[in-house]
Amino acid sequence: MAEAGRRRAVVALAAVLAVAASVAVVARVLAPAEVETVAREPYPALPAPTAGVIGRLPVAPLVVDGRLRVYAGARQVYADQPVTGRHRVTPFWSYRRWPATLVGVLAVGTTVVSRWSDGKLVALDARTGRVAWRADGPEPGSTAEPRRTFAATVWDPAGLHVARAADGRDVLLAAGPGAVGGYALGDGRRLWHAEVGRGCRVDVGSTASGEMVGVDTCAGPDAVELRDATTGVLRTRWRPPDAPDRLVVTPVGCRAGHSGCRGLRTAGPGGEDSRGWLVTDPGEPTAAPGLDGPDSVLDGERVVDTSGPVVTGRSARTGEELWRRADVHPARVLAVEPGRVHLLTDRRELVTLDPLTGATRSEFVLDVGRDGIGWQPGRAYAVSGYVAVERVREDAVPEDDDQGWFLMAEPVLLAAT
Repeated sequence: MAEAGRRRAVVALAAVLAVAASVAVVARVLAPAEVETVAREPYPALPAPTAGVIGRLPVAPLVVDGRLRVYAGARQVYADQPVTGRHRVTPFWSYRRWPATLVGVLAVGTTVVSRWSDGKLVALDARTGRVAWRADGPEPGSTAEPRRTFAATVWDPAGLHVARAADGRDVLLAAGPGAVGGYALGDGRRLWHAEVGRGCRVDVGSTASGEMVGVDTCAGPDAVELRDATTGVLRTRWRPPDAPDRLVVTPVGCRAGHSGCRGLRTAGPGGEDSRGWLVTDPGEPTAAPGLDGPDSVLDGERVVDTSGPVVTGRSARTGEELWRRADVHPARVLAVEPGRVHLLTDRRELVTLDPLTGATRSEFVLDVGRDGIGWQPGRAYAVSGYVAVERVREDAVPEDDDQGWFLMAEPVLLAAT
């Protein structure tokens, strides 16, 4: 009996130890974690690429400091180099979090800011991949599932913008359901926090005059709100004269993404009553008739319009025609960046114009290898003379899955202009 009792005790002890070990393993696996894999190679030199197609990529790149390509994954932000590489290669650095998912990425200079589903804001030093700072931001709420290129995550991060203050400091702005906040980009300090209407405020972006733009839909006719990016103080609450009750507000002439925008376009839900406005100074927006057309884009005080039989350059403030180009039509605007408007013709030629004069800066066919030009553009992006575009099947519709939507396994073309 004593021997049997000892055996039962040993078995019981083994069971307890096994359960304890399982609990420890589960705790290690399920506990929140982050993995920081820093760069082991020197920061790359600034290249001087020639105009043309660089290569194709499976995911959308965010060009940082003209030297790196930064990408997004479900739970990871990572970089490769050189920026002129034909294909994606082994990461230069990588940062992972778990179990939160990545919902947005933006870059200013050598600072890469990532936003996560739990509201965390994590800034990385692009030169090393090391965490520069962490901050608690407003939770982003539900976001649409990104397609496999993660283009929306890096080229159009929802509720994440940067504004430049009057003293030259950059302020990170984060918006979520019921709350918005401002943070010093340099060290992540929270500068302000404001409660806003939950479920009845639409985030728009930031202006060149240092304001955060949103549309309040909580009660009565929609109104545009302009909030000081440094203090969070609501400076201006405004509605366009004779505007419809419901407003769609689109930022134009932005420095990057929806940040540092010099103009807005307001319209009704169906695109009716389209009107352009400049927001280069604090206070109410200034009418810009040259921006009224829904196909017009803004760079500085110049508007480029592709809606007519020719491509025209106009004054934003007066609508006066300043130049015209009949030799690049039909074309659509693919992307805009300061000093460059990138047009895509129906022959898939990428024509980059100087918006001030209309002169051609570069021109070439967006094709690589034997891929051909039988595709339509999806999301596109431009910065520092680089252009990236998703290639979508010509017969694709938004309801298609990724296999039916994208042209091939490496659907993103990267080019230098």
